Amino acid sequence: MKYVYLLLCIAGTLLPLSQFFPFVTQYGLNVNLFFSQLFANRISSFFAMDVLVSAVVMIIFIAYESRRLNISNTWICYAGLVFAGVSCALPLFLFMRENRLRSEIQNQR
Repeated sequence: MKYVYLLLCIAGTLLPLSQFFPFVTQYGLNVNLFFSQLFANRISSFFAMDVLVSAVVMIIFIAYESRRLNISNTWICYAGLVFAGVSCALPLFLFMRENRLRSEIQNQR
């Protein structure tokens, strides 16, 4: 599963950024326009709210699981969350978590 998570992390980074970079190229970092378009209608607002709630859940999940399993360098997951979104951070953290769980199993043998 760890390689599936890694592939999903790559896709979860490239796909959202493929939509964000053209916006930044055309309009720059125009925050007002960004939020205006993000909440332009009920459907886009639905997706925006879904992603925002998922991001909060992701922050809590990373914080809790990283302490529970002693996973280090989780800052990269938070960076992925900020710069690419949940679709990057979730599979990246699951990849790191899978590595940690596998190393625990090997240490027990």
